[in-house]
Amino acid sequence: MYKGLAGLTAGHFIPRTRYRHRIQGRAHLPPAVISSSHSNTMTTQQQEGEKRYDPGDTTLKFVNRQDDLDPLDDDTETLKAEMSCGHAVTPESLTGWCRSLLDQSQFKFLCPALEDGTFVKCGAEWSYQEVRRLAVLTTEEMEHFEKTMAALAAATYCEYKSCPVCETFVEREDLTNLSVLCTVCTADKGQRYEFCWQCLKQWKGPGPRSDRCDNDGCINQDLELLKNCETTSLPQVAGVTNCPSIRACPTCGQRVEHDKTGCKNILCPRCNKEFCFVCLKLTEDCLETSSYFTACSAGVAPRQTSIPTWKRN
Repeated sequence: MYKGLAGLTAGHFIPRTRYRHRIQGRAHLPPAVISSSHSNTMTTQQQEGEKRYDPGDTTLKFVNRQDDLDPLDDDTETLKAEMSCGHAVTPESLTGWCRSLLDQSQFKFLCPALEDGTFVKCGAEWSYQEVRRLAVLTTEEMEHFEKTMAALAAATYCEYKSCPVCETFVEREDLTNLSVLCTVCTADKGQRYEFCWQCLKQWKGPGPRSDRCDNDGCINQDLELLKNCETTSLPQVAGVTNCPSIRACPTCGQRVEHDKTGCKNILCPRCNKEFCFVCLKLTEDCLETSSYFTACSAGVAPRQTSIPTWKRN
């Protein structure tokens, strides 16, 4: 499966002790912790700054059962609240899970809990407003979450870079054309100014073009990497050897690598499409003739010589 920046895989459970986030400073503790009425009954963890719910908050639905985000939870004292999907969380487990998603470039918060008696993930999407409230996010955490979510959303839904001259952010609307017009420089210079999306130099040569401009050294580094990367094997997938170690997502073109653990399918962090790293088919198509841990009927797809363009609509 795809290994994100934090070394975690989207959809996998993480024991709470691995991602517990401590709050620095008394000013950011939730009311239940800093209230004088609780000062004589604080646990050691509360004194260290662990986030807890206010038992007097009548707007939350509290439940007395295991934390659904932590399969190792045996804490019967910590108050749990129920999310809109019906699964129980603590502020710490919810904060940790959502942080791990952001670390993997996922800005949609999906419930990873398993439905009762099955291996099927809930998958319900929580709104940021719900996460912010039930995770008891601090001011610093809210700032981190909101900035990260905004950057990830922009990278997902827009193609933008800074103009190499005026540094104004420019969005590329035609994803098949490397020649991009900067309207600010055009107005300042009194003549049309275009730059190359790939080498970030003033456009040289005829256009539009999707491969390169005529500037020396204008090459697609990602494409060169796809063409020349080393091969790898997937130890847990029978019969898969000599597979290119770097792939471009067949849906959006995002460059990804396999961490050599688990099955052969990975989840693209950009478009959220799951595909087979070996044959490059979408997972549902690949599994029609093979399984998660066996070689693909179509064999190993050759090195990619072009990068797919994401058609969002």
